[in-house]
Amino acid sequence: MQFSAFVFDAYGTLFDVHAAVRRHAGAIGSDGQVLSEIWRAKQLEYSWISTLMGQHVDFWTLTERALDFALKKVPSVDPAHREALLEAYWHLDCYPEVPAVLKALKAAGARLAILSNGSMPMLEAAVRSAALDSVLDDVLSVDLAGKFKTDPAVYDLVTTTWRIYPNAVSFQSSNRWDIAGAALYGFRTVWINRTQQPNEYTDFPPDLILPSLKGLITAS
Repeated sequence: MQFSAFVFDAYGTLFDVHAAVRRHAGAIGSDGQVLSEIWRAKQLEYSWISTLMGQHVDFWTLTERALDFALKKVPSVDPAHREALLEAYWHLDCYPEVPAVLKALKAAGARLAILSNGSMPMLEAAVRSAALDSVLDDVLSVDLAGKFKTDPAVYDLVTTTWRIYPNAVSFQSSNRWDIAGAALYGFRTVWINRTQQPNEYTDFPPDLILPSLKGLITAS
């Protein structure tokens, strides 16, 4: 492999952020997907605003606030589902190919880490639930930087923790804005475009675009 250090975004890249709502789809009803999309959009918006304002807030708190907004925005969904949805978010499903890809990279001698907006308790719960703890070398939360992505201080957590140069790191994310931030920082970037989104942030292009993590091994 050309790269021996692989860093992964967590939510949307390794873990399916819509799994929490889908797990309760029968009870929630037909507007569940709309609710889930608003929940995710506001969660990210709150993280960006938090960093711009210079006031870091725990990602779990932002997740709760985002769900509260989504429930008000989609009144057809009974707010009584709030606690069940939040509980499900601690145990999100990982995408089907994730365990096999990470194990193959690990077997080939690669170092593997998560770099995520998530708080450490959230990430530890998700990693344990997906049984990925045995293949990951590090789980890095933005809490260590006191800022959210795409602040350079977040990506700096990888290079300072592992004592390597940015261009030695292959960074994978499903979020195009995250890829832009990582590219500007100097990582080799792989955009996992799971939902066939149009390309944007063209000043900071990804080095590689894949529909899932499956192609990562042969492309590395």
